[in-house]
Amino acid sequence: MKTLALAALLVASAAFAQTVPQANDRLIFQTQNGWSPRVNVEAGSVMVYGISESMPDRIKSWKDHGYRVTVMTGVAWGTYGDYLRGEFDGKEHWDETQQESSGKLILHGGKEVPYVAPSESYGKYLSRGVLRALDAGAEAIYLEEPEFWARAGWSESFKREWAAYYHEPWIAPDSSPDAQYRASKLKYFLYQRALAQVFAAVRVWGKEHGKVVPCYVATHSLINYAQWQIVSPESSLLDVGADGYIAQVWTGTSRAVNVYQGVKAERTFETAFLEYGALQNIARSSGKRIWYLNDPIEDNPNHSWIDYKRNWESTLVASLLQPEVSSYEILPWPDRIFGPKALRPSTEPTEANPKPQRTFIPAEYETELQTVFHALGQMQGQTAKWQVSGTQNIGVLVSDTLMFQRAKPLPSDADLGNFYGMALPLVMHGVPVEPVQIESTYRGKDAADFLKQYKVLFLTYEGQKPPSPKFHDAIAAWVKAGGALVVMDNDGDPYNHAQDWWNDNGKTQVIPRELLFHALGLDAAKEGTHYVGKGVVIFRKVSPSEVAQDVKGPDAVLAVAKEAATQVKLPWRESSALVLRRGPFVIASGFDRPEGTPERAITRVANSAVASLDKNNTSNVTHDEAVVLPHTTPAPTVLSGEYVDLFDAHLKLVQNPQVAEGERRLLLDPSVVAKGKAHVLAASAKVTDEQVTASSLRFAVSNIDARDEHDVTAVRLMLPRAAKSVTVDGKPLTPGKDESGTLLLEFKASATPQQVAVTF
Repeated sequence: MKTLALAALLVASAAFAQTVPQANDRLIFQTQNGWSPRVNVEAGSVMVYGISESMPDRIKSWKDHGYRVTVMTGVAWGTYGDYLRGEFDGKEHWDETQQESSGKLILHGGKEVPYVAPSESYGKYLSRGVLRALDAGAEAIYLEEPEFWARAGWSESFKREWAAYYHEPWIAPDSSPDAQYRASKLKYFLYQRALAQVFAAVRVWGKEHGKVVPCYVATHSLINYAQWQIVSPESSLLDVGADGYIAQVWTGTSRAVNVYQGVKAERTFETAFLEYGALQNIARSSGKRIWYLNDPIEDNPNHSWIDYKRNWESTLVASLLQPEVSSYEILPWPDRIFGPKALRPSTEPTEANPKPQRTFIPAEYETELQTVFHALGQMQGQTAKWQVSGTQNIGVLVSDTLMFQRAKPLPSDADLGNFYGMALPLVMHGVPVEPVQIESTYRGKDAADFLKQYKVLFLTYEGQKPPSPKFHDAIAAWVKAGGALVVMDNDGDPYNHAQDWWNDNGKTQVIPRELLFHALGLDAAKEGTHYVGKGVVIFRKVSPSEVAQDVKGPDAVLAVAKEAATQVKLPWRESSALVLRRGPFVIASGFDRPEGTPERAITRVANSAVASLDKNNTSNVTHDEAVVLPHTTPAPTVLSGEYVDLFDAHLKLVQNPQVAEGERRLLLDPSVVAKGKAHVLAASAKVTDEQVTASSLRFAVSNIDARDEHDVTAVRLMLPRAAKSVTVDGKPLTPGKDESGTLLLEFKASATPQQVAVTF
C-alpha cells in the first residue's frame, strides 16, 4: 500500500536515472577517520563515514593521498542528535526512537544514537546531510543498514504512521499474527520511503550539477535480517532508486547459530555461502552493482585473533565461491584492525584464563590480509569454472516476507529452520544451492527469464508468504516449462491467516499454498509427485523446521532433491568439498561437522517429520526416541599440482594440497601464468609501475606502514633465470631461495612506495 508521496519520489528518481559511469571502485573500504600510514590499505575508493562537521576535512585527507572518495552514512542510526533535539526543523523528534512494548527504547549507542522509526522529516534530514557530502566532493553515496527491529512498533511516531498507512487506529504488533505481519509491512515501507527521499534528492542535485552520482545501500542479507529479527526493504531497494548493494556479510552475521541434524552450532562458512548467495541473487536480477564485504575481525572485541582469522578465511572463501562477483569491500574500520588502540585477545578466553593478554594484530595475519587484498583486485575478468561440486542449478525460494514473522505473539522458528532445514543439507553435501528471491520472479528487467537457470527449486510458506499473486503465475509457468518444484509445508503456520491478498484481506480462510496449487492445476490436499506440463511438483506435508531438528533430516532432503533432479534429467552429484577455479586462483572449502559434538552424538529424533518427507523411510524409530548419530569423516579432496598459498604470510609453495573437513584454501596456480617472462606472482602490497626487460624486473610496492620490523611486505616473483641481485630503494636485499622458478622477497612494509629492482 504505497502512499502518493512514495509514488512521487519514485517518479522523481526515475526521471533523473542515468547509466552509472565506471570508476576505480572494485575495491573499497569504509572509515570514520582521516588518512594515516597505518590505514593505507590501497583500495581504489574510500567511503568516508558519517555526515558530521568534520566530513569535509576527512574527505580532503583521503583525496590528498590519491583515493577516490565517497561517503557512507547510517540510515537507521547515526550521530543525528541535532535532528532529535529539533535543531533541524524546530521540532524535537525523540518520539521517532524505535520502542518496545515495555516502553524500552532501542538504542544503538546512547540516547542520542537511537534506532529511528523514520518519518518524512527524517528523510529530509538525511537528504540534507547527503547533499552536504556531495558539495564537499563525494563521488558516490552509500547508505548503511536501513533496519527496523521486529520487536519495535510502540513509538508515537510509528502509531501515527500506522494510522496514515492503514487508515485505522494503531494496533499493538504483538496482539496477533495479523498485527505483527502488518506492522512489519509498515516498517518495510517506512525505510523504502526514507531511502527514496534521499535517492530523489541526489538525482536532483546531480541534474543541477551535470553529474551522475550513484547511490548504493549497504545491507545485511535477507537470511541474517530474518534470523536477527530485523525488517529491512532488502530486494525492493532497487525499485526505489538504489544503484546496487554492499553485501554486508561477515563473521558477526555468519557465526549466528543454526540447526543441522538437531545440533545447534556456528557454521560460519556454510551460513556465509548462503548469505552472499542471497544478495547476489537480488543483484543479478537487476544487473546492478554489488560488492561483497569481508571483515578481518568483527564487532565483538572479545574474540581472539585466532578466532577472527579462522572465521575471516571462512567468509572470504564463501564470497569467492560466488563467481559472478568481483568487487569487494575489503574491510570496514581499518583503525580497529591496524590502529594504535586495536588490541584483541591473543587466545580465546577460557574458564582457566578468562582474560587472556590483549595484543595488536599478529604480523603474519596482517601480511596475509594484504596479500588477499591484492589478490581480490585481480579477480575481475577471470574465467570461473567449478572443479569440484555437487549438482548445480538448484535453489531455495525466499521472500522479503521472511522478515515479517519474527516477533510475538507467535514468531516463526528462532533458528530459521524453515530455511536452513532445506538449504543446509544441500550445502553440506557439496550442492552449491542458492537462495532465490521470490520478488525477482515478477519484478525487474529480466523477470521473465529470471528462473530459467534453475532446474530444481525448494519452497515453503512456513515462515514466509508470497508477496504477490504474480509469483504463483511465474512459478507455475516455470514448472510447466520443465522445472521441478519441491514443496515442503505442513500448512500449520498461523501467519497463513494474516490479512493479505491470498485471503482477500481476511475475508476468506484460503491459505497461500492452496492458491499455489490452484495455479499449478493440482489438488492441494494430495501429497506425492505430480506432473505439470513438462515439469513436476513434489509435495511433502512436512515442516522444514522440524526437519532441521531431525537426525535423519539431511538424508531425507537429499533423497527428495535427487528425485526432483532425476525427474528433470539433471545429473545428481554430491561432494565433500567445493573447489572453484577463477583464472589462476583456486578457491576451496570443505564442510563443517557440528561443532562441539563427539564422534557419535546422541540426538532426539522427530521421526514423524522425516517419515512425511521421505516416502521410502521404513524406520521403526518412534518420535523423540534417542538414537546414535554416527559421523564419518570424508576423505580430503586433493588438488593436484604446485600452488602459492595465499593464506600463508610467506607465500609458501605447496604441493598437492588437501582440502579436509572444515578447511579453507585460497591458492594461486603458477602453471597457468606464462613462464619465461619475469613478473610478480603474488604480493602483500599494491604493485605498480611493473617494468620488464630481458634481464631485469622493476616495480613499486606500497601498503600499510609497518608497526615494527616484524611487519613485512612479502613478494613472490616468477623469474626465467636465477636472480643475480635484488635491491629495495637502492639497498641490497638477500632473497629467499629459488623454488620452482620463483623467488620470495621479504622486507619491512611501508606506506611510501618502495622501488624494487631485480636482475637475472
